[in-house]
Amino acid sequence: MKEDILKHELVPNHVVLSESEIEKVFKDLDFDREHLPKIKSNDPVAKAIDAKKGDILEITRNSPTAGTFVTYRVVEG
Repeated sequence: MKEDILKHELVPNHVVLSESEIEKVFKDLDFDREHLPKIKSNDPVAKAIDAKKGDILEITRNSPTAGTFVTYRVVEG
């Protein structure tokens, strides 16, 4: 039986943002997808959530010292 990578304790939560969510998150920023950090489309988590080239992922990490930290990445081919 294959393990679900998304349930592993060391894998932060990854979500593909919709266009309306992207607009809401980046509305007050000078935003260009090309300037976001990248994640490969063949990354195991990107594959598990069916992320496609050009998608923007919201990655939420929980830390005992930093609390909740949210970052964004663009999927590249």
